[in-house]
Order: sequence, then C-alpha cells, then structure tokens
Amino acid sequence: MALIMSDVDRFEAARPRLEAIAYRLLGSSSEAEDAAQETFLRWQAADVERIEVPEAWLTKVLTNYCLNQLTSARARRESYVGQWLPEPLLAGDPMLGPADTAEQRDSVSYAVLVLLERLSSNERAVYVLREAFDYPHREIAEILDITEAASQQIYHRAKKHVADGKARTEIDDATARRIVEEFLAAATSGRTEPLVRLLTQDAVSVGDGGGKVPARAKAFEGALAVATFMRGLFKPSKAKRNILGGAAEIYATTANGGPAIVAVVDGRVVGITCLEVGPDGIVALRNQVNPDKLVRATELWAATDHEESPLLTL
Repeated sequence: MALIMSDVDRFEAARPRLEAIAYRLLGSSSEAEDAAQETFLRWQAADVERIEVPEAWLTKVLTNYCLNQLTSARARRESYVGQWLPEPLLAGDPMLGPADTAEQRDSVSYAVLVLLERLSSNERAVYVLREAFDYPHREIAEILDITEAASQQIYHRAKKHVADGKARTEIDDATARRIVEEFLAAATSGRTEPLVRLLTQDAVSVGDGGGKVPARAKAFEGALAVATFMRGLFKPSKAKRNILGGAAEIYATTANGGPAIVAVVDGRVVGITCLEVGPDGIVALRNQVNPDKLVRATELWAATDHEESPLLTL
C-alpha cells in the first residue's frame, strides 16, 4: 500500500532510534542503515492503518531483521582476515543514540560492543533493548516472541556476562583527553617503562585491518608486549607514511563515549584506537584500521571543526 506523507514522517522520526538499536546489535553503521531501510520497505508494504502501535511494530521488524543478520554475520566472520572489531563511532555521531544515563552510555562503549559479540543473538537483543532503550520486558517479549519471564532471565544472564568481562570505568571528556595525552607522551618517550606504568599487567592490544591494512592477526598480551608494540606504532617512519598514503596527524578524541586516538591523513581517518580504562590503568587498546569501517568517521570528521593542533605527526 502507498504511504501517505504522515506515515513517511512517522518513520523518519523513528529512524534515528532504529539505527541506534541496529548499530548496537550489528556493530556496523552501514549495516545499521541497511537494517533501518529494510524496515522502511516493510513499513511501506504494510497496511499501516491496521498497525496499532507503529513504534513497537517498527522495533519488532528491525530487531528480527538484525537477529537474522547476526546469524549470517557470525558465519562470515569465521573467514574474516585477522581479528574482527566493531566499527567505532566518533563523539557527536547520532547513531550513538541516547546518552542520558550511565547505562545508556555504557551500552554503546567500545568495550561493551566487543563483549556483546560473545552473547547469543537473543541475549544481545534483550540487553540492548532493556539497557540502552529502557524497553519493559513485556514489550521485549512481544518483539522477540518469548515470554516476559524468559526476557527477564535472558537479561540478567546477559548483564552478568557483560559485567564479568568489563573493566571499564566511566570518565568524562576532559579525563579522556588527559589519558590520551599521557599515553601518547609515554609512547613517544623513547622508553618502554612509562607505557608499562600506564597499562595493567594483563593489558591487551587488538587490531582490525580486515585484510586491507597490515594488522597482527594475534592480539598482543601483557603490559610489556603491548608497550613495545605501541612504541613502534607511534614512531614516525617513511614506511608508515607509504602505507597510510601520507603523514598521519594524531589527535585525542572520544569514540563510543571513551578515550580514543584518531589518525588522519589529508582529512581521511585512517585509524581509531579505543582505550579501555579500568581502575588500575589501561586494560585494552583496540585499533580499527580497516578502511571500510572508517568511512562514517571520516565523514563526521570532515563535517566537524577541529581547532586544536595534532598531538603528534607520524
């Protein structure tokens, strides 16, 4: 059935929320946009006048589409070259969704997105809908075609899994910038010891190049191994400039609500390193250098004024 303008407007009003849900479920902005568009096509084909609660209907369609995508995505990731990491989103990206509560901010943190990969599809959906968007279990049960009791059980199980694997502490933007500045100062000091002091003993570093940019397939584990790698990573060299297509300017920023380092070459984001910080120091560094997962970050970076000077040029 043909939609009238008010029906289109109603969907467009819901699109940001739908994309924010889909991003948390899929870990990809382009896949989140595709999920929202597929939902629109199904909305367009539906008898809208018979849908009693359009927002609930749209959420159900989108969520179930994402669950199907998760099943095929996990199969694709078995043949993915190297480590797979979610796509990071820079501060100000509307796809990050609501950030009014600590739970909402935490639900889109990079550390939590990585942990969500370990959950079953239903656990992931229940956690996202409840934790990030405050859906009551009654509505979640209707969306997923499960009982309300099952929704509650799944949520508690998912929340425990996430809590058990998360060392992150909530920090404000000023603290995030200070952490990045201290880290870069240590990384460029010419010595390993200052970096080791900033890291926890069991710190890890993981890189995602998607087979398109060099990235080690196996994670670096332990403070000394991570510190040694990071010293080399942030050391200027002609080889790096050849790989990146020019000199990279290094900035302190936030991504997914946490401290991050962004590398930019001629206005193009070529790398984002997300720092997971716990009470005892930096727990993990996750380096996203797959160009396919930096397109949206580049678009946002280009559309934003950057008055500050780079902290470092490689």
